[in-house]
This record gives sequence, structure tokens and C-alpha cells, in this order.
Amino acid sequence: MSLVIDCSLTMAWAFADEADETADAVLERVGERGAVVPALWPLEVANVLLTAERRGRLTGADSALFLDLLSRLPIAIDEQTASRAFLQTFHLGRELALSAYDAAYLELAARLDLPLATRDARLAEAARRLGVKLPA
Repeated sequence: MSLVIDCSLTMAWAFADEADETADAVLERVGERGAVVPALWPLEVANVLLTAERRGRLTGADSALFLDLLSRLPIAIDEQTASRAFLQTFHLGRELALSAYDAAYLELAARLDLPLATRDARLAEAARRLGVKLPA
């Protein structure tokens, strides 16, 4: 696996108005070398898609195509997310003033010594403070 991707970065691939060179480069990297995500990632992605459909931002067909794209990418789901929630993730969230969700991405990147791809400025700053790399 080449990096950890969070939901904010992932969803840039779904919405044309959020696409940029950085998101495109991460998508290419994931396609070539894979990525890993915490176990909460599929639920976050599904929730964003459902909300986007309800608001008319995406159609059901758009969501289906996007989910098909994600299912074909070499993205591994971490099996230790839940077992680390009450200790490592909780303490990271407290220490760095992050939500438990964001702390789960950071915990995974730190544990696996992988860069964290995110569009969330607060999470990126926390990663820098913890010494977790961000993709170049």
C-alpha cells in the first residue's frame, strides 16, 4: 500500500467541481500502488453519496458508477480500526483536538508509516504535528 486516503480526498473523485490535480494524482497513485483506509471509510463514503443524492448533487446512476470505480481500486480496509478506537484513536483525537473519525485516519497512517492523503486542513495540520507525511 502506498498511502492512507480519507473520505474528503476520496469524494473529490466523485464531484467534478472538487476535482483538481492533487486529487487526480492521488487517484492515479492508488490505481497503481494501492491504498489503505480505516473500517469507517466505506460508511463515510456511502453517507456522502446518499446526502449528495438527496440534495440533487448526484443521481443514483452517478453514485453507482462511483462505487463501481472504488470497488475496482486496490483499496484495503484496515481490520484493526475498531480494536484501536478506545485507546490509540481516542487519545490521538483528544491530544490533537480531532474527531474520532479523523483520528482513525491519522492513527492508521502513523501505525503503518504511510502518508495521509486528505483535503481536510485541520487533519493535515495534525498529521504534520504528529510527523505523518502528506503526499507530495
